Amino acid sequence: MRIPFRLVDVFTDRPLAGNQLCVIPQPVELPEVLMQAIAHEIGFSETTFVTEAGGNRYSMRIFTPTLELPFAGHPSLGTAFVLVSEGIIQSPAFQTLKSGEFGIEVDLESGFVRMEQLPPEFGPLVEDRAGAAMAIGLAEADLVESLPLQIVSTGWPNLIVPVRDEATVARATPDIRALRLLLEPLGTDNCYLFAASGPRVKARMFTYDPGIVEDPATGGAAGPLGAYLVHHGAAGAGRITISQGAELGRPSILLVDVLDGEAGLRVFVGGGVVNVAEGFFDFPD
Repeated sequence: MRIPFRLVDVFTDRPLAGNQLCVIPQPVELPEVLMQAIAHEIGFSETTFVTEAGGNRYSMRIFTPTLELPFAGHPSLGTAFVLVSEGIIQSPAFQTLKSGEFGIEVDLESGFVRMEQLPPEFGPLVEDRAGAAMAIGLAEADLVESLPLQIVSTGWPNLIVPVRDEATVARATPDIRALRLLLEPLGTDNCYLFAASGPRVKARMFTYDPGIVEDPATGGAAGPLGAYLVHHGAAGAGRITISQGAELGRPSILLVDVLDGEAGLRVFVGGGVVNVAEGFFDFPD
């Protein structure tokens, strides 16, 4: 059995930056155990498997090296780009994941993809600020006193952690055991710390998954962060530019557009996508 794959970099305008993604673009019946094994073999933060595609709709599944995810940002953008590039679907399109349906637009000429995420949900606050800071190698004094540590979701919950400045973001160091103790009771595995200067933000994402630990560009956290900033008055509605990944040698730019209307906040996350490589997995029939 020969299974084609594509490699793309997301949230960048050049290869070998941004966040890496492996896409299996042709719908094919694969057992879940094989999907997981392929994602582990590739070793990127996520690998996607398209299960249905045609017209302006497609469905897919997302795997990290160790588990399946119901939603993720850069896999959504990268997979849509591959499918439109190869004429498998048209843009604008609708993507179906375990967490719901998402609208996505692909501009092949500019290499830009944008998705609307789910309406923001604002979850519990973390009262143990000192413990949360310790889990990312910081002190309570490194946190922004006027802003809360809060769970926010636009498809997947993330703990949003405001810190004093970009230098503090850069020197943070995750403690996997402490992160697990902090995040598991909150129903998430993602901690997104940031420093903001108006609409310009530096961020990093830590997790307790030993196969990832830090992600270079996290679209599924950028949306919640944009909603958080507007909700708490730390930024106005409009475009928010997030830089991430420099500490991993994978500089990334994530563009978040937050619209504030009568129906509440609408959150869009976009960025550049570039093709890097293609090939095949060969398995015995």
